Amino acid sequence: MQSGKSDLFRDNSIASRLDVRYTGAVTDSYLLRPVTDDEFAVWARMIANTYGSDRSDEELARERAAIELDRTIAAFDGGMPVGGTAIYTRSLTVPGAGLPVAGVTWVGVAPTHRRRGILTSLTRRQLTDLHESGGESIAVLRPSEAAIYGRFGYGPATRGNRLRCEKRSMSFRPGTDFGGGGIQLLDRHTARPVIEKVYDRVREDSIAWPGRAERAWNSRLADEPRSRGGATSLRYAVHRDPGGDATGYALYRINDTSDAAGNDTSAVQIVELAAATQHAYATLWRFLAGIDLVPWIEYEAAVDEPLPHLLTEPRAVRSTVVDRLWVRLVDVGRALAARRYSTPLDVVLDVQDDFCPWNTGRYRLQTEGDAVVCERTKAPADLRLTAAELGAAFLGGTTLASLAAAGLVREVRPGALARTTRAFRADREPFYPGGWAFPAY
Repeated sequence: MQSGKSDLFRDNSIASRLDVRYTGAVTDSYLLRPVTDDEFAVWARMIANTYGSDRSDEELARERAAIELDRTIAAFDGGMPVGGTAIYTRSLTVPGAGLPVAGVTWVGVAPTHRRRGILTSLTRRQLTDLHESGGESIAVLRPSEAAIYGRFGYGPATRGNRLRCEKRSMSFRPGTDFGGGGIQLLDRHTARPVIEKVYDRVREDSIAWPGRAERAWNSRLADEPRSRGGATSLRYAVHRDPGGDATGYALYRINDTSDAAGNDTSAVQIVELAAATQHAYATLWRFLAGIDLVPWIEYEAAVDEPLPHLLTEPRAVRSTVVDRLWVRLVDVGRALAARRYSTPLDVVLDVQDDFCPWNTGRYRLQTEGDAVVCERTKAPADLRLTAAELGAAFLGGTTLASLAAAGLVREVRPGALARTTRAFRADREPFYPGGWAFPAY
């Protein structure tokens, strides 16, 4: 047993060796354990209520088929669930690699049981389990409230760019190469196998794109009327190149609305867009901009989305940047060794991790192309930071230099910050495309 762990860690570790998981008390009143099949509906509706939403029987059936009950944790007050969290077993594209990740979801505490330490205990148990089992080296989630997860060692690793495009000003630059391909509108049944192949092709080189098994696609393409917000059903636009190969797609709805003054605020709401070629990207946007009788397009895109560069009037695209995917390094050494780096690097990182104390210590990170080694060391530190800052920088978006400017990273050896910042950066901003994955309380 590692030194420095609390009694809670030791008690739960003993329980795990006895194959009796989560039998230790969170406090004197609450117990942690997985959800059973019979308890799932009550637990899921309790979590949904923390978001102010309902779950239909159809939604519960789909979500029960997707969830892994042995990766759930519920807090119980007597026999009633009052909190919970879960993990979806996923993969994620990270710089230079594909990595198994723990997709944290179903996080919530009943309004009647807030501010009693339940969420902290659930999160600590979840991360401790991952560590002690040798599971995924990183956990990821999308927080509904950004202020919650920093104290648990998560860092904001990707951002979304909420675009609102004024269609009447979306003229494409002269000479834009559309490539001669075309757009097909397909029904869901015909489109699904096509867009799955395109997605997998694009995902290989798109940092922060998750892998999608069948159940993930089932959820992504779920289209119940109550979940559309008054918009139409999903439309499936597929781009094919002149040879007939599918190289891109857009999933979208049309929302017919007006504001209080009677102005038309109808919008093409893009749910997802993937393009394997420049021709597919430009042609899909030309198609979307040409949809009649709708003055706006709405889409959450990448921070460095190419669209404005295609237009003669870039200001037709208005944007609001928001945090999206947050990353938690469960095992610092394994996580840093699993990704690749933009430049060669030899740096000693002094890492502090109060929430997951097994991570605290110094690590020597050495990189040269595909050769990456990250090991514990007693050598003097070059940079000092917490695990949260490493999580924020892990996908190559948030820079260590920007974190240092905020006083969150300390440079000990001159020049180490600039070198490490360059090595961690990716060619493009990481972008999480959404879908079935990681919504958290």
